[in-house]
Amino acid sequence: MPIKHHVGEAVHPVPHGATGLPPGKWAGYVVAVWGVLFAIPSFVWAMGGTFGAQSTVAPELVKMAEDGVPWFLALLWVTGFLKLYAALVGVGLTRRQDGWISRLVVFSAGGATVLLVCHGSMFVVHGILAEIGAIDVRPDIAGLTHWYLYLWGPYFVTGGLAFGAALLRYLRRHDTRQVIRRYAAVGALGAGLLSLASIITGIG
Repeated sequence: MPIKHHVGEAVHPVPHGATGLPPGKWAGYVVAVWGVLFAIPSFVWAMGGTFGAQSTVAPELVKMAEDGVPWFLALLWVTGFLKLYAALVGVGLTRRQDGWISRLVVFSAGGATVLLVCHGSMFVVHGILAEIGAIDVRPDIAGLTHWYLYLWGPYFVTGGLAFGAALLRYLRRHDTRQVIRRYAAVGALGAGLLSLASIITGIG
Protein backbone atom coordinates (compact mmCIF):
# COMPACT_ATOMS: atom_id res chain seq x y z
CA MET A 1 0.00 0.00 0.00
CA PRO A 2 1.22 3.60 -0.57
CA ILE A 3 3.25 5.18 2.23
CA LYS A 4 2.42 8.84 2.96
CA HIS A 5 5.23 11.06 4.19
CA HIS A 6 3.03 14.13 4.47
CA VAL A 7 -0.26 15.40 3.21
CA GLY A 8 -0.62 15.13 -0.56
CA GLU A 9 2.45 12.95 -1.04
CA ALA A 10 2.44 9.16 -1.44
CA VAL A 11 5.42 6.93 -2.06
CA HIS A 12 4.82 3.43 -3.39
CA PRO A 13 6.99 0.56 -2.09
CA VAL A 14 9.97 -0.27 -4.31
CA PRO A 15 9.56 -3.68 -6.01
CA HIS A 16 11.89 -6.39 -4.69
CA GLY A 17 15.16 -6.47 -6.65
CA ALA A 18 14.44 -3.21 -8.51
CA THR A 19 17.32 -1.33 -6.89
CA GLY A 20 20.12 -3.71 -7.73
CA LEU A 21 21.19 -7.22 -8.64
CA PRO A 22 18.64 -9.84 -7.50
CA PRO A 23 19.90 -11.58 -4.34
CA GLY A 24 21.96 -14.69 -5.06
CA LYS A 25 22.12 -14.22 -8.84
CA TRP A 26 25.51 -12.52 -8.87
CA ALA A 27 27.41 -15.81 -9.42
CA GLY A 28 25.60 -16.57 -12.67
CA TYR A 29 26.33 -13.11 -14.03
CA VAL A 30 29.98 -13.40 -12.93
CA VAL A 31 30.14 -16.58 -15.02
CA ALA A 32 28.62 -14.74 -17.98
CA VAL A 33 31.15 -11.90 -17.83
CA TRP A 34 33.97 -14.39 -17.21
CA GLY A 35 33.01 -16.38 -20.32
CA VAL A 36 32.76 -13.36 -22.61
CA LEU A 37 36.09 -11.91 -21.44
CA PHE A 38 37.74 -15.31 -21.84
CA ALA A 39 36.36 -15.73 -25.36
CA ILE A 40 37.82 -12.48 -26.69
CA PRO A 41 41.49 -13.65 -26.87
CA SER A 42 40.45 -16.88 -28.60
CA PHE A 43 38.66 -14.99 -31.38
CA VAL A 44 41.44 -12.39 -31.70
CA TRP A 45 44.10 -15.10 -32.02
CA ALA A 46 41.89 -17.12 -34.40
CA MET A 47 41.72 -14.09 -36.71
CA GLY A 48 45.51 -13.82 -36.87
CA GLY A 49 46.13 -11.34 -34.09
CA THR A 50 48.57 -12.35 -31.37
CA PHE A 51 48.21 -9.31 -29.13
CA GLY A 52 48.98 -10.37 -25.57
CA ALA A 53 49.89 -13.90 -26.59
CA GLN A 54 53.64 -13.50 -26.98
CA SER A 55 54.23 -13.03 -23.26
CA THR A 56 51.38 -15.08 -21.80
CA VAL A 57 51.14 -18.21 -23.98
CA ALA A 58 53.62 -20.94 -24.93
CA PRO A 59 55.79 -19.89 -27.93
CA GLU A 60 54.82 -22.94 -30.01
CA LEU A 61 51.14 -21.99 -29.73
CA VAL A 62 51.86 -18.40 -30.73
CA LYS A 63 53.79 -19.62 -33.78
CA MET A 64 50.91 -21.84 -34.91
CA ALA A 65 48.55 -18.87 -34.66
CA GLU A 66 50.94 -16.63 -36.60
CA ASP A 67 51.50 -19.31 -39.26
CA GLY A 68 47.75 -19.86 -39.60
CA VAL A 69 47.85 -23.61 -38.99
CA PRO A 70 44.31 -24.63 -40.06
CA TRP A 71 43.54 -27.16 -37.33
CA PHE A 72 44.85 -24.84 -34.63
CA LEU A 73 42.81 -21.89 -35.89
CA ALA A 74 39.74 -24.14 -35.97
CA LEU A 75 40.47 -25.13 -32.39
CA LEU A 76 40.67 -21.47 -31.38
CA TRP A 77 37.27 -20.78 -32.96
CA VAL A 78 35.74 -23.78 -31.21
CA THR A 79 37.16 -22.81 -27.83
CA GLY A 80 35.96 -19.25 -28.34
CA PHE A 81 32.40 -20.41 -28.93
CA LEU A 82 32.62 -22.81 -25.99
CA LYS A 83 33.51 -19.87 -23.76
CA LEU A 84 30.49 -17.97 -25.08
CA TYR A 85 28.42 -21.07 -24.35
CA ALA A 86 29.79 -20.93 -20.80
CA ALA A 87 28.49 -17.37 -20.56
CA LEU A 88 25.04 -18.53 -21.68
CA VAL A 89 25.10 -21.30 -19.07
CA GLY A 90 25.88 -18.66 -16.45
CA VAL A 91 22.84 -16.62 -17.48
CA GLY A 92 20.75 -19.81 -17.58
CA LEU A 93 21.64 -20.50 -13.96
CA THR A 94 20.10 -17.22 -12.83
CA ARG A 95 16.52 -18.31 -13.59
CA ARG A 96 14.46 -21.48 -13.62
CA GLN A 97 14.75 -23.65 -16.73
CA ASP A 98 12.53 -26.53 -17.79
CA GLY A 99 13.02 -29.97 -19.32
CA TRP A 100 16.15 -30.77 -21.25
CA ILE A 101 17.43 -27.19 -20.98
CA SER A 102 17.59 -27.52 -17.20
CA ARG A 103 19.44 -30.82 -17.52
CA LEU A 104 21.91 -29.38 -20.03
CA VAL A 105 22.57 -26.31 -17.89
CA VAL A 106 23.29 -28.23 -14.68
CA PHE A 107 25.34 -30.88 -16.54
CA SER A 108 27.48 -28.17 -18.14
CA ALA A 109 27.83 -26.24 -14.89
CA GLY A 110 28.82 -29.33 -12.92
CA GLY A 111 31.48 -30.22 -15.46
CA ALA A 112 32.77 -26.66 -15.74
CA THR A 113 33.07 -26.30 -11.97
CA VAL A 114 35.35 -29.31 -11.56
CA LEU A 115 37.29 -28.88 -14.80
CA LEU A 116 38.10 -25.21 -14.25
CA VAL A 117 39.04 -25.54 -10.59
CA CYS A 118 41.26 -28.56 -11.29
CA HIS A 119 42.87 -27.02 -14.35
CA GLY A 120 43.47 -23.69 -12.66
CA SER A 121 44.83 -25.35 -9.53
CA MET A 122 47.32 -27.32 -11.63
CA PHE A 123 48.56 -24.07 -13.17
CA VAL A 124 48.96 -22.50 -9.73
CA VAL A 125 50.72 -25.54 -8.21
CA HIS A 126 53.04 -25.83 -11.22
CA GLY A 127 53.84 -22.12 -10.96
CA ILE A 128 54.61 -22.33 -7.25
CA LEU A 129 56.85 -25.36 -7.73
CA ALA A 130 58.70 -23.57 -10.53
CA GLU A 131 59.07 -20.41 -8.44
CA ILE A 132 60.65 -22.25 -5.52
CA GLY A 133 62.90 -24.29 -7.81
CA ALA A 134 61.28 -27.64 -7.06
CA ILE A 135 60.89 -28.39 -10.78
CA ASP A 136 62.90 -27.41 -13.84
CA VAL A 137 61.38 -25.15 -16.49
CA ARG A 138 62.65 -24.69 -20.03
CA PRO A 139 64.48 -21.36 -20.36
CA ASP A 140 62.30 -20.26 -23.30
CA ILE A 141 59.11 -20.56 -21.25
CA ALA A 142 60.45 -19.56 -17.84
CA GLY A 143 58.81 -16.16 -18.18
CA LEU A 144 55.41 -17.77 -18.65
CA THR A 145 55.47 -19.22 -15.16
CA HIS A 146 54.37 -15.92 -13.64
CA TRP A 147 51.44 -15.61 -16.04
CA TYR A 148 50.16 -19.10 -15.31
CA LEU A 149 50.65 -18.60 -11.58
CA TYR A 150 49.15 -15.13 -11.24
CA LEU A 151 46.79 -14.84 -14.24
CA TRP A 152 45.61 -17.99 -15.96
CA GLY A 153 45.51 -20.24 -12.89
CA PRO A 154 43.52 -17.82 -10.69
CA TYR A 155 41.27 -16.93 -13.65
CA PHE A 156 40.35 -20.58 -14.21
CA VAL A 157 39.75 -21.15 -10.50
CA THR A 158 37.62 -18.01 -10.22
CA GLY A 159 35.45 -19.16 -13.11
CA GLY A 160 35.08 -22.61 -11.60
CA LEU A 161 34.08 -21.28 -8.19
CA ALA A 162 31.56 -18.93 -9.79
CA PHE A 163 30.07 -21.85 -11.73
CA GLY A 164 29.87 -23.86 -8.51
CA ALA A 165 28.16 -21.08 -6.57
CA ALA A 166 25.65 -20.46 -9.36
CA LEU A 167 24.93 -24.18 -9.69
CA LEU A 168 24.33 -24.66 -5.96
CA ARG A 169 21.92 -21.73 -5.91
CA TYR A 170 20.07 -23.11 -8.93
CA LEU A 171 19.68 -26.57 -7.42
CA ARG A 172 18.54 -25.19 -4.08
CA ARG A 173 16.03 -22.64 -5.35
CA HIS A 174 14.74 -23.82 -8.71
CA ASP A 175 14.74 -27.56 -9.03
CA THR A 176 15.01 -30.14 -6.27
CA ARG A 177 14.27 -33.21 -8.37
CA GLN A 178 16.85 -35.90 -7.84
CA VAL A 179 17.24 -36.57 -11.57
CA ILE A 180 18.42 -33.00 -12.16
CA ARG A 181 20.98 -33.31 -9.41
CA ARG A 182 22.27 -36.48 -11.06
CA TYR A 183 22.96 -34.59 -14.28
CA ALA A 184 25.09 -32.11 -12.32
CA ALA A 185 26.93 -34.99 -10.62
CA VAL A 186 27.57 -36.78 -13.91
CA GLY A 187 28.98 -33.60 -15.44
CA ALA A 188 31.26 -33.10 -12.43
CA LEU A 189 32.39 -36.74 -12.47
CA GLY A 190 33.15 -36.62 -16.20
CA ALA A 191 35.22 -33.47 -15.75
CA GLY A 192 37.04 -35.02 -12.83
CA LEU A 193 38.00 -38.07 -14.88
CA LEU A 194 39.11 -35.81 -17.75
CA SER A 195 41.30 -33.79 -15.36
CA LEU A 196 42.78 -36.97 -13.93
CA ALA A 197 43.59 -38.23 -17.42
CA SER A 198 45.24 -34.90 -18.19
CA ILE A 199 47.45 -35.19 -15.09
CA ILE A 200 48.44 -38.79 -15.87
CA THR A 201 49.18 -38.24 -19.56
CA GLY A 202 50.57 -34.72 -19.24
CA ILE A 203 48.27 -33.53 -22.02
CA GLY A 204 46.29 -30.37 -21.42
